[in-house]
Amino acid sequence: MSVSTAGDGPGLPPIPLLLGIALALFVSVGLVWLVAGSSLVAIAYGGALLTVILTLLLAARLKSPEEAEELTQPDWAVTAAAIENRRRAVAIIDRANRLVCANSTYEEWFDVKGAPHEIELGESLRKRLADAARQAWREGFSECEDLISKNEDRHFTLSIERVGRGEDFLVWRFGERISESGHDGLADRVAGPFGAILSNAGIELALVAPDGIVQSATPGLSERATGTANGSLEGQEFVQLLRSDDRDRIFYAREGQQGTPQTLVHIPLDQPHGAGVKPADQTPSLMLLVDSGVGIGGGWQGSGKTAIPQLEALLSALPLGLALTDRDGRFLFANKAFLRAVEREDQGMPQFPSDLVVREDKPAISDTVRRFAKGAASSSDMAVRLSGNKEEPVSIGLAGVRGLGDAAVLLSISDSTEEKRLRRQVAQATKMQAVGQLAGGVAHDFNNVLTAIIGYCDLMLLRHTPGDSDYDDIQQIRANSNRAASLTRQLLAFSRQQTLRPVVLQLPDVVSEVSQLLKRLMGDKIEFVVRHDRELGPVRADPQQLEQVIINLAVNARDAMQAHASNSGKENWKGRLTLATRRVSARDVRKMGIDIMPADDYTVLIVQDTGGGIPGEHLNKIFEPFFTTKEQGKGTGLGLSTVYGIVKQSNGFIFADNISAGDGRPAGARFTVYLPVHKGEMPVDTRPDEAEDTKASEWSGGGNLLLVEDEDMVRAVAERALTRAGYQVTTASDGEEGLAAIANGDTEFDLIVSDVVMPAMDGPAMARAIRRVKPKIPILFMSGYAEEQLRNDIDIDNMHFIPKPFSVQQINGKVSEVLREQAKIDA
Repeated sequence: MSVSTAGDGPGLPPIPLLLGIALALFVSVGLVWLVAGSSLVAIAYGGALLTVILTLLLAARLKSPEEAEELTQPDWAVTAAAIENRRRAVAIIDRANRLVCANSTYEEWFDVKGAPHEIELGESLRKRLADAARQAWREGFSECEDLISKNEDRHFTLSIERVGRGEDFLVWRFGERISESGHDGLADRVAGPFGAILSNAGIELALVAPDGIVQSATPGLSERATGTANGSLEGQEFVQLLRSDDRDRIFYAREGQQGTPQTLVHIPLDQPHGAGVKPADQTPSLMLLVDSGVGIGGGWQGSGKTAIPQLEALLSALPLGLALTDRDGRFLFANKAFLRAVEREDQGMPQFPSDLVVREDKPAISDTVRRFAKGAASSSDMAVRLSGNKEEPVSIGLAGVRGLGDAAVLLSISDSTEEKRLRRQVAQATKMQAVGQLAGGVAHDFNNVLTAIIGYCDLMLLRHTPGDSDYDDIQQIRANSNRAASLTRQLLAFSRQQTLRPVVLQLPDVVSEVSQLLKRLMGDKIEFVVRHDRELGPVRADPQQLEQVIINLAVNARDAMQAHASNSGKENWKGRLTLATRRVSARDVRKMGIDIMPADDYTVLIVQDTGGGIPGEHLNKIFEPFFTTKEQGKGTGLGLSTVYGIVKQSNGFIFADNISAGDGRPAGARFTVYLPVHKGEMPVDTRPDEAEDTKASEWSGGGNLLLVEDEDMVRAVAERALTRAGYQVTTASDGEEGLAAIANGDTEFDLIVSDVVMPAMDGPAMARAIRRVKPKIPILFMSGYAEEQLRNDIDIDNMHFIPKPFSVQQINGKVSEVLREQAKIDA
């Protein structure tokens, strides 16, 4: 940067200049004395000359301050002209952070005439600019990446440099980040020298907008369509340039059938959407017109002959997968997009298209390629299954081409890798949801059976004492029934239909509660490591269920490490189990690009082992119920499905992946649990304490109960249990019968105990009808589904809940608790 400056400002001349003036004065006076011969004349002349010199020096001394300051300031107009740039905004500030110079691009982009720190940006970006400026003053240079404008329509990069003779200025250079599409710059290439080369070979190209308007064309296409060498096709409709005859041959409209028939190939330029990429309805297409008489004098690369590198370069740059075969069906050429779409980037292109597909589809694609190669020019699509992905069919487009030498068939396929990934995610989520609904329904029905078995066992134990011949058998039946009940709870956990008691908690506290237990479970050969991040956000979850999640994951990791050591034949092995908590912000989630997880703040639990990892074919199945890789009798396959259900019911997400050992092989498995940060207040814990439970179990006030249950076994057990506890019980087999018992009015009931799911009229419908005539009567629902789900679906006051299966003591205790609370309300 050149800066124009003045001298040292007004004042006395330099000493050498004064000495020169004095010497000249004495010399001139001496010359006058010699010529005139009179000392008086010489003195008079010297005085007059000295007066003139002093007058000039005094005038310079008395110059105005404004003029002096103007002389000392740099010429910023020259600087502004030098930094003018349409693609980069430049601003210069001084030590006082005042804008001293800026180009027009700076004012246009930011709509501001002040210093860069006055640009309207978010608070976080404003702080980044201030930090960058301080670093530049301190170190001489700084940079910032990914600055976003106020309207979020532009992304910038910034570099700041300290300059000047005294390093008193900062130069701010803003550059705009522009995301380019795959077809950017194609219009200039088509209309430029590259297009002229194609025209000379009889191949014409046109870039056509979605509405059919020509955006760019090769020079030869413009000349043949308009008849003049300087003609332009921009803004004209492409279809108006061509005509077809009764045999569907294509000609130029200006030439008619007197011209050469053309082969038209439509090449869409669509590509996966992303930042800065236009959607499909705004993406142009490439129209390829080839004279039928054009022959490529050397064929295509790969056939042992000379190729046309320009045309191959063009096809290689296109985002659409394209390949060419000869008349015998052999591949001549394929671009990178085609190889990527058929999953052959590493192996390379095979000899025939049939080598790409499964055995069942080989005859069909071979016959189709030969038919298009030897028949009339036409196009079609066919669905095939690739040999590398036998489950998902793909669509391959085929078109017969003429005038391209050995090339006879054009194959096209779009890269659907991202689409396949999303399809697999949706299919997996749908499958898990369907399996969850089935598991929940099975668990609900099974709970009714277990309720009857456990209830009858409790009633029989009341008549037997330890030592009786049947006592131990009844205890075994009851123990196995409780074990079955725990399996149904795991099924309900997977289907997200179990009852949770969520509270607001810190995840490290839960980890700390189970750490001692985990150390004992791991044993001496497994090192147990715990790491916690700082400033973790609280989560809202059931602490007991979270403990079960951690224990299940830890036990699975232990078994995996033991199995890995056994398979490797290592006796003196050492394993490591790592439990870590992390803080993940919404910005981090957006960067991860997980479509199914909302961008929010999360507290993350990571369980990581050194057990050799999970086989790739099992990664999508490990959370399914009853799926296990353990030997028969060593696992039910419900551990990870329970973990999945608990996490999902807590509004969280869980992912499993493998950790690389550095040589490409997995070193271990990693389970990552994302729980959303709770941003509200801690809810009040309304659960009764132990003292209140004791008082409720001691309730002896009796009461009249209406028991409504459609399962005969459950109804009989509950009736006998409640009758033995001193209650007067009236039974009903469905909701209509229960409503009739209330409507008759023969008995005033103190409590209604009802099932939820019943034929004809279910429990909630019956309860609403009863509340219209008995608005204050309490209702105790029995259900195998979750209490939270029940309360979300049923908006009834004074409603209570007991989960199935329950024992005789549990149903008696719950009824006593409800009646005691109702007595307090009535009092």
